[in-house]
Amino acid sequence: MYRIGIDVGGTFTDLVVIDDQGQVTLGKVPSTPGDQSIGVMDGLAQVAATLKLDRGQLLAGTERIVHGTTVATNALLERKGAKVGLLTTEGHRDVLEMREGLKPERYNLRLPRPEALVPRHLCLGVRERIRADGGIAQPLDHGSLNKAIRVLKREKVTSVAVCYLHAYRDGRHEQATREVLAAALPDVHVCLSSEVLPQIKEYERVSTTVVNAYVAPILAGYLSRLEQALEAAGYGGPVLIMLSHGGIAPIGEAIRMAAGTVLSGPAGGVSGARHAAGLAGIDDLIPFDMGGTSSDISLIVDGQASLANDRRIANERIALPSLDIVTLGAGGGSIGRAATGGLLRVGPESAGAVPGPACYGNGGMEATVTDASMVLGYLDPDNFLGGRAQLDLDAAVAALDRLGGELGIDGVAAAEGVHRVVNTQMAEGVRLSTVRRGVDPRRFALLAFGGAAGLHATDLARQLSLTRVVVPRIASVLSAWGMLATELRLEITRTHIGDTSDLDIAAINALYQDMEAEGRGRLASWFDGAIHTVRSADMRYGEQIFEIDVPLDEIDFAAPDLLAQIKAAFERRHEALYTYSLADQDPVLINARIATIGALPALPEEPLTASGADTPPTGQRRIYLGQWLEAPVYDFDRLSAGQQIAGPALVVSETTNVLLRPGDQATTTPHGWLDIQVTT
Repeated sequence: MYRIGIDVGGTFTDLVVIDDQGQVTLGKVPSTPGDQSIGVMDGLAQVAATLKLDRGQLLAGTERIVHGTTVATNALLERKGAKVGLLTTEGHRDVLEMREGLKPERYNLRLPRPEALVPRHLCLGVRERIRADGGIAQPLDHGSLNKAIRVLKREKVTSVAVCYLHAYRDGRHEQATREVLAAALPDVHVCLSSEVLPQIKEYERVSTTVVNAYVAPILAGYLSRLEQALEAAGYGGPVLIMLSHGGIAPIGEAIRMAAGTVLSGPAGGVSGARHAAGLAGIDDLIPFDMGGTSSDISLIVDGQASLANDRRIANERIALPSLDIVTLGAGGGSIGRAATGGLLRVGPESAGAVPGPACYGNGGMEATVTDASMVLGYLDPDNFLGGRAQLDLDAAVAALDRLGGELGIDGVAAAEGVHRVVNTQMAEGVRLSTVRRGVDPRRFALLAFGGAAGLHATDLARQLSLTRVVVPRIASVLSAWGMLATELRLEITRTHIGDTSDLDIAAINALYQDMEAEGRGRLASWFDGAIHTVRSADMRYGEQIFEIDVPLDEIDFAAPDLLAQIKAAFERRHEALYTYSLADQDPVLINARIATIGALPALPEEPLTASGADTPPTGQRRIYLGQWLEAPVYDFDRLSAGQQIAGPALVVSETTNVLLRPGDQATTTPHGWLDIQVTT
């Protein structure tokens, strides 16, 4: 039986097929932004042909498909989501307009006001009020509700977010509103804040629920088309969707929590990096994923990735748990342009899948990072995607010559400049993930993956004073591979505010037990395997306004000193993040959290690479590294375990190229990966 991981990126759709013996088959096809399911089905046909099967035979023999999608992300970035109406407590219709009361650039007097996802005339107040303690101050007024619904009907909204004040404490008014909406607007999608994010902080709860309502109908339409296409092609198994917190869920749950898919693809990369860390025996990694449109940077510390609850995507607040990932507009398709003052700027605009870089021959005219790699000799125009595509070197040269003309330099200097600028931008992204958080990156190894990362990784390492870079053999599709190495995961949150010294131990235990029972019950409706739970809490000092996630799994909840243990856990976490804690202050518990996890069968281990005589280079290539020189070219897939390669050299495969610079020394690991020592 096969397992298939699918990662749809901005430029390429990546596929990984793993059989029962651990053999890995890779596929990479252009993404189809108009309907991503077309690219997915094309990719399945490609990997089936590689396995000497037709697509129907492959799907009939597949037990599980795990899919990471950018549908929700793109809908948010491009402002192409549903037409949303917001029902909220009377007097609170301006929450989206007021936001948090702070500007992203507080000293920019000309900064335009961000456009809300819901225009003000569709933010409608309803007469109702639940107090913070759960008591009802004002029963739900059905006349007021029906008046608001008539406006939504007249305006032809396709989705409704319902966010009443203090609904995190008691959601009965939101649930009653959904029943009325279902009768009056049966074809409209409805999202309740008491189900999407039942926790304190009004703006975060409203914003997250509105984002959910905005992207859910788009995601539902796409996944419905994909399900139908897969079923028609002969697939009868489950389709599981990668979520931003690093777990997976069935399609129904993914649609219900659609805002939790906006980091679907990058989350697969972090899951893959975590699995790679275990295989490579490296506890501390900086995963660096450079694809066609963007680069994603995160941290693996002691083999674990951290979660965050303060994500902003397309200037919208999403307070759902998600892996802590920094995303930069720096990829192979990032466009280089001459900026004011004769400076070179690279990204964040991207040529994407259509038209793509100039060298793709699809009508693109602007110089991109990929075009610069072509001009510098790092890519072979006759051997792109294993020879399935021909790149246009002349078009790349023309694009860089035009850019160079605008900058007053020649095309080769412009190409070198594009590489230097994009590498510097990505190095700054790594610093954002490490140094600015009090973490010294020099003790980490850089895990380079994504189709473009191998050409930039060792230069990036030098800028950061890193000495080790690891490039998996499946680097270009590691996100899709990582999706097959994750677990079913369901997050549940409940607000319970109090200083640790004043909390009721019995109430805390009852709260976590109730959450655990709810999580197990819901997960059991999807999954009949072993289930376990992980406890944590959002906590802060009383004077602080932002909480930190505190793991509580090592705590004995039956112990009489439970509150002291929780306080100590917070202090350890605070010291790890900010290098200090305040022993004389009681931290405040804000939200209790439970992650309910269903473990899927582990991936079979991939056969190890055989050791033996070193594989000779397949040829030479003229490349530019400050000067033109001849570099040997090696076939990544044919290297022997233990083989050493000194830079300058190129190591190439069907889907990725790795550039070894002077001073780099690569060793092939038993898994066939490159372990590169970098001389800084």
